[in-house]
Amino acid sequence: MARRRKTSAFDDLIHIASRLPWWLSLLIAFATWFWLHSYATSPPPVVTADPKQISQLMVGSAFRSFAMVLQFVLPAAFVLGAIGSVLAGAKRRTLIVDVASATKPGKTIEGISWQQFEQLTGEAFRRQGFTVTETGGNGPDGGIDLILHKDREKYLVQCKQWRSLKVGVTVIREFFGVIAAEGAVGGFVVTSGAFTAEAKAFASGRNIRLVEGAELNRWITASRGTQSTPPVRTQTQINPVPLQQLSVPSCPVCHSGMQKRTAKRGANVGNEFWGCSQYPKCRGVVQI
Repeated sequence: MARRRKTSAFDDLIHIASRLPWWLSLLIAFATWFWLHSYATSPPPVVTADPKQISQLMVGSAFRSFAMVLQFVLPAAFVLGAIGSVLAGAKRRTLIVDVASATKPGKTIEGISWQQFEQLTGEAFRRQGFTVTETGGNGPDGGIDLILHKDREKYLVQCKQWRSLKVGVTVIREFFGVIAAEGAVGGFVVTSGAFTAEAKAFASGRNIRLVEGAELNRWITASRGTQSTPPVRTQTQINPVPLQQLSVPSCPVCHSGMQKRTAKRGANVGNEFWGCSQYPKCRGVVQI
């Protein structure tokens, strides 16, 4: 992976602001200017002979000098970020139209770059009524790429633009652990290609929705020409697995899904336990 070029704090702040909704960046810009301007122009305290007050006066004077500069710098960064957010939104909308109509060979979901694939996926979720935060992941092959919010619930998204390989079960297992660690309701793994049978079996019955390239193309086609808001209600409406299924453990032996059973013999007769769904092939057990 190419080394990321060094950037200034001002550039980093613009980058962060550009990932926020444009109206939020403008609101922060105004609030920041108002607070810093009020502090920078406030009258200094009356000077006395008390050494402690003199020291406080010097510190306050230094902060006022910083505020005098920052009252212009910070709001400018958020205003530029808001402009970047608007331009990025326009770019995403153009991208989804190009992919939906396939007007250019390089604009299919298999032909675009992995960064564009993440942007395209995010726009598809926006058109389903989700609030989307782009995190950038850790490059073309890892990390959480999108964070979704809808009805006060949080979902995670990992994008895999794998042109030749199928997404395997290892990816889904790791993603399942991240969902639990982040306290999300569920998650989506989206690929431009397909998933292996093992990956589909592992995700079945869990709070993970696997989206293959063919389904993503249907979402994009269905949302063509629509606006991000209000949310589009189509036959491709996204329905993640309910939160209750987060409590279903994985088999400690084969990592398959488990089913709640009642012991019919032995010392624990009558007690409930989790038994592997692959029984009798696998006899993994988790006690409740």
